[in-house]
Amino acid sequence: MALEVIMPKAGVDMTEGQIVQWNKKVGEFVKEGEVLLEIMTDKVSMELEAEEDGYLIAILKGDGETVPVTEVIGYLGEEGENIPTAGAAAPEASPAPAAVSDSNDDNKSDDAYDIVVIGGGPAGYVSAIKAAQLGGKVALVEKSELGGTCLNRGCIPTKTYLHNAEIIENIGHAANRGIIIENPSFSVDMDKVLETKNKVVNILVGGVAGLLRSYGVDVHKGIGTITKDNNVLVNGSELLETKKIILAGGSKVSKINVPGMESSLVMTSDDILEMNEVPESLVIIGGGVVGIELGQAFMTFGSKVTVIEMMDRIVPAMDAEVSKNLRLILERKGMTILTDTKLQEIIEEDCKLRIKVEGKDDIIANKALLSIGRVPDLEGIGEVEFELDRGRIKVNEYMETSVPGIYAPGDINGTKMLAHAAFRMGEVAAENALKGNHAVAKLNLTPAAIYTLPEVAAVGLTEEQAREKYDVQIGKFNFAANGRAIASDAAQGFVKVIADKKYGEVLGVHIIGPAAAELINEASTIIEMEITVEEMLKTIHGHPTFSEVMYEAFADVLGLAVHSPKKK
Repeated sequence: MALEVIMPKAGVDMTEGQIVQWNKKVGEFVKEGEVLLEIMTDKVSMELEAEEDGYLIAILKGDGETVPVTEVIGYLGEEGENIPTAGAAAPEASPAPAAVSDSNDDNKSDDAYDIVVIGGGPAGYVSAIKAAQLGGKVALVEKSELGGTCLNRGCIPTKTYLHNAEIIENIGHAANRGIIIENPSFSVDMDKVLETKNKVVNILVGGVAGLLRSYGVDVHKGIGTITKDNNVLVNGSELLETKKIILAGGSKVSKINVPGMESSLVMTSDDILEMNEVPESLVIIGGGVVGIELGQAFMTFGSKVTVIEMMDRIVPAMDAEVSKNLRLILERKGMTILTDTKLQEIIEEDCKLRIKVEGKDDIIANKALLSIGRVPDLEGIGEVEFELDRGRIKVNEYMETSVPGIYAPGDINGTKMLAHAAFRMGEVAAENALKGNHAVAKLNLTPAAIYTLPEVAAVGLTEEQAREKYDVQIGKFNFAANGRAIASDAAQGFVKVIADKKYGEVLGVHIIGPAAAELINEASTIIEMEITVEEMLKTIHGHPTFSEVMYEAFADVLGLAVHSPKKK
């Protein structure tokens, strides 16, 4: 029986490929593993090999033709064998299931919403807007403020504080640059800081509300829960009938069971952003992203900051070399960092905290910040039973839960707890809920950033992860050799590029230095588009810019960095 040769689906986003050329002619014998033809997609060129021995008995699509994935383009078989009807498309290997059965939709009234979204954070409000853009009748339920944790109690307020810290650091460097400021001592008016933070937040919350209004999304204030017949109940009384549900409940602060943690002097990241004082001393419990960012902010404001981290390094998800470099910089600025340190007990005495840690002296502090991460907020589950994984709602690649017709993008599924990942997951969930499961959220190349001074950012594999799977080459270039960085008094840190030695594939990029959170997006694009190290070096980067460090680090992978001394 003739074997179909089909256009392969070489990647989850691939929809079509172009035939560059057939390497065999009709009637020629082909051995298993021999190259039949070359194809090209928007991301990659590749060779298609024969799956078994046989004669090429038909070519249905010729050189230069663009063909949808899985469509038959030729046949292998016995010499002289007849072929099936030409042009028949091969079936999808694993057809995407419909989001929910038609019979379920038929049970809903004509007035039912197409989608009700529970949660107005990054995943939720983006889901709602995307669904409305696609023509859906949409409602959104939010129990607090639109924008979620990121906008109200996370990313945005923290960055507002860190910008204040940056201003203070710049003032400290002013005299060295010939700028004389009379009476240069400073104090921080936390009431004014809070006022500024709240103003920034309110502008952005208002912007989200305006967007939802402009797209005709009905917004309901209250706690939304799912009923057993897959509708949404608001505040236990108002029923919203809907065909599909997007549960985007976000996350909440994680707690640990340590004696004394209930003290009012121990704050969460929510609490500290409402604090109207700069404590004389502050202990950060947890050396992750949020703890390090807020620790640096309050250290610059004037607090004596001590960080306690159980792992062997701060920001342990980052590349080890970057983590080590950040620690050195923060310690030079005055932060005390204790790694490999286990918290045992917190004792409140004389309006202060005595913090007991294993194997070290007690730490006395005015306040403490608990910052050990976040966990999914499952309040919206209601009467429905979902498949969970360690307190997270399990979803497939389409963001659909174990309950057909209910999707769960964002922090609630615990896959990638970042606002920009939630944006993408929200778009995918909305598209699949309205149009049937077809869109996929690719999250493995989500960039991450820490907004310390200097910033840290990363995408792809760390060096440790890459070495487990690949024979790697490392390129590195320091900001200390960059004109823009030197001129800006920001010549700390480096860009590090990790590449596969065999093919030049970029596996990961890690940055510590000025504008790292902006620069990392170029790296993310390079990896997503499968641009090799050599191809990247054909681009021209403006001068003088921080981005030249990225270019030089890529060049250093091949030993070609012009502004690095010759290696012996």
